[in-house]
Amino acid sequence: MRRLFHIVQLFKEYFIAALLIIISIALMAENDNQQIHHIRALSIGILGRIQESVSFLPNFFRLEKENEVLRRTNVDLADEVNQLREAKLENIRLRSLLGLKETTKFGLIPAKVVGKTLDLLRNTITLNVGEKEGVAPGMPIITDAGLVGKIIAVGSGYAMGQIILNSDFRASARIQRSRVDGILAWKGGKNSLLKDVAKTRDVKVGDMVETSEYSNLFPPNIRIGVVAFVTGEPGDLFKTIEVETAVDFSTLEEVFVMNAEPDSTRIRFEERVLR
Repeated sequence: MRRLFHIVQLFKEYFIAALLIIISIALMAENDNQQIHHIRALSIGILGRIQESVSFLPNFFRLEKENEVLRRTNVDLADEVNQLREAKLENIRLRSLLGLKETTKFGLIPAKVVGKTLDLLRNTITLNVGEKEGVAPGMPIITDAGLVGKIIAVGSGYAMGQIILNSDFRASARIQRSRVDGILAWKGGKNSLLKDVAKTRDVKVGDMVETSEYSNLFPPNIRIGVVAFVTGEPGDLFKTIEVETAVDFSTLEEVFVMNAEPDSTRIRFEERVLR
């Protein structure tokens, strides 16, 4: 109580001034004098302008809240559009793969790529299928674009594939137009090589390269890619042929494992004859 009394004593001039202002306003409100009416009208005008000038504050905060709601809605819509776009692209890819399944005589096991390496000398992919789906080592891996590689290891639910862009990969291949045969290999870089093709053989840039019937592992006529470069140094016996692969490994997501295992009878026969 003493503290309150001290505060009143300290600010008594302000309290008295406030009290007098209140009394004056009350007297002016009860007075019908013309001058008082003029002062009252002037005061109302001033107060109206002040209210108008500060009226944007509630609107500002309301608009800010509405903008936040709109931003959230835009984020949700953008996410939904992205999901629909992804579903459309996946649908296109799957339609292409289904078309491939209808045209091949071999059984095809659909698989998704769940892991891959593209910056090593021995690049591989990991698939979400394994022994329980009937996958076995040596089976070819393909897409609607062409040859991907072959299965090299299998687990119960996953399999590892060796892709064309692997330094250990080999496949018998041929030029589709001229039927020139060679061995497909990879020594690094973005293109593979078609090796053991004599300089006198007919090979041109743009020729389609496919698997040949000389391969015991890959069925014939699987597209590999196109000839990108053909060179040959004087004195060399063989051409240097670079093949641009048909499959884009950087965007590879869905594949088929072809149920075509090596012909063990043929392997035993060739081993016995060449022994």
